[in-house]
Amino acid sequence: MSMVDEPLYPIAVLIDELKNDDIQLRLNSIRRLSTIARALGEERTRKELIPFLSENNDDDDEVLLAMAEELGVFIPYVGGVEHAHVLLPPLETLCTVEETCVRDKAVESLCRIGSQMRESDLVDWFIPLVKRLAAGEWFTARVSSCGLFHIAYPSAPDMLKTELRSIYSQLCQDDMPMVRRSAASNLGKFAATVESAHLKTDIMQVFEDLTQDDQDSVRLLAVEGCAALGKLLDPQDCVAHILPVIVNFSQDKSWRVRYMVANQLYELCEAVGPEPTRSYTLNGCFATWSIPFIFSVIVPRKDLVPAYVRLLRDNEAEVRIAAAGKVTKFCRILSPELAIQHILPCVKELSSDSSQHVRSALASVIMGMAPVLGKDATIEQLLPIFLSLLKDEFPDVRLNIISKLDQVNQVIGIDLLSQSLLPAIVELAEDRHWRVRLAIIEYIPLLASQLGVGFFDDKLGALCMQWLQDKVYSIRDAAANNLKRLAEEFGPEWAMQHIIPQVLEMTTNPHYLYRMTILRAISLLAPVMGSEITCSKLLPLVINASKDRVPNIKFNVAKVLQSLIPIVDQSVVEKTIRPCLVELSEDPDVDVRFFANQALQAIDNVMMSS
Repeated sequence: MSMVDEPLYPIAVLIDELKNDDIQLRLNSIRRLSTIARALGEERTRKELIPFLSENNDDDDEVLLAMAEELGVFIPYVGGVEHAHVLLPPLETLCTVEETCVRDKAVESLCRIGSQMRESDLVDWFIPLVKRLAAGEWFTARVSSCGLFHIAYPSAPDMLKTELRSIYSQLCQDDMPMVRRSAASNLGKFAATVESAHLKTDIMQVFEDLTQDDQDSVRLLAVEGCAALGKLLDPQDCVAHILPVIVNFSQDKSWRVRYMVANQLYELCEAVGPEPTRSYTLNGCFATWSIPFIFSVIVPRKDLVPAYVRLLRDNEAEVRIAAAGKVTKFCRILSPELAIQHILPCVKELSSDSSQHVRSALASVIMGMAPVLGKDATIEQLLPIFLSLLKDEFPDVRLNIISKLDQVNQVIGIDLLSQSLLPAIVELAEDRHWRVRLAIIEYIPLLASQLGVGFFDDKLGALCMQWLQDKVYSIRDAAANNLKRLAEEFGPEWAMQHIIPQVLEMTTNPHYLYRMTILRAISLLAPVMGSEITCSKLLPLVINASKDRVPNIKFNVAKVLQSLIPIVDQSVVEKTIRPCLVELSEDPDVDVRFFANQALQAIDNVMMSS
């Protein structure tokens, strides 16, 4: 092949592979487009490669998806932003295919290219493309066009802007629900680019039409539009236009729409006050209102509290789950009095809801209500609910309550917590579900620091040793870590008195798995206890365990001895640890020999470095 013909070769390979029956070959060639474009050069890429791709759109969806993705980053290969418009035709074609993921990727690539194009090119090339797609006979083109308006609109002259707003309005009233759905989901992005004067007229009219659509799939997307538009409007406009929509949606006949409102209610509330503070004239005086004040005075009291209460008492469990999960956030924007009067009765009902998932959602957030309501209301109103949920038959409910106990402790104090909740905690320490027991173990060090040594020894000390002999490995491992954290909290002297003697007793347990747990506990406790106690109490235990008949114990002994090397004196290493490891390195079991030799190597490394 001559040097002149060589540049033709890559495009020839591409064409051949794109026509190959093997989809993998076609995919590989598409993913090598950038390599081929570099070989062809910018001009030939524009004149040959891109037109070829525009024609080659009748292929497997996977290939088209890869093409749409590649073209989005193709501007450097066609000569920069001044030639970016040549990439639009193949992507326009991909915006009309039936496969949704291909269309979405093509729209994403068009947005990426459009955001880099010059204003004049956007007017000459990009806006006509948007208009063609919006007027497409097949619904797929119109669906794709909705995602491009926010790129096209800012650069358009006034006459074109009017036309684009009119086109978008028509798309929101399209005969096909899929088009209206796309228009509803992209309304927030488009509205963010529209001038304030037109936002309150054209866009709000379009939004109101979407909120009254006969398809629930369109209305639920309009719920998201509430939050997006709310951030663009002034608070008083939100109260006038957005709040009535939210209230109506909370009573929508479709549970999916109500679910969306329940799930986004806090975000919808936030939309009312998009800035930290707003200034108002009140009774002729200048006043600055904070967002929580706006929420509590203007919004929830009049409209959103009844709406939220309806969602908490909804017939559909999915709606109650979503609403229950937002209860603490919602209470934060209310005064404690309003929360106690309106929300707490619903919370009491939900704590005994027939759906375990509703109770679980409530349990995951209810502890956060304690700081909101204050000490008295927490003791009188919330504590009985906590106790009820701690005894729930569904383990996830109990788990969610346990994991947030510290939030309650900060409000009611440790004395009351120990009197009211501690008996339930002790009961859960022996729960039949191991994840509940694990959550209790992880909470113990925090509880210990708050209860103090005396109370802890009296109520919880025995439990901590009991967990070392649990049937579940994760519990035993967590229990060993727990002993270390307790030793750090209460000090080596306390550990020497309360932990070490009981650990010594457990080394003779007939079950090798429990003996392994003790070795794990020793390796964790040694750094906390210090060299003296480790040498006098813990090291003899480990050396003795090296004579165990179970290989798993012996190679764990080797690992523990290796962990003790930095803690004890060099003389102890040479007189006690090394001889034991040498003996283990001659063990018949291959794993025991491996870990023993690894530990011996660690000793040698320490000696060399010192």
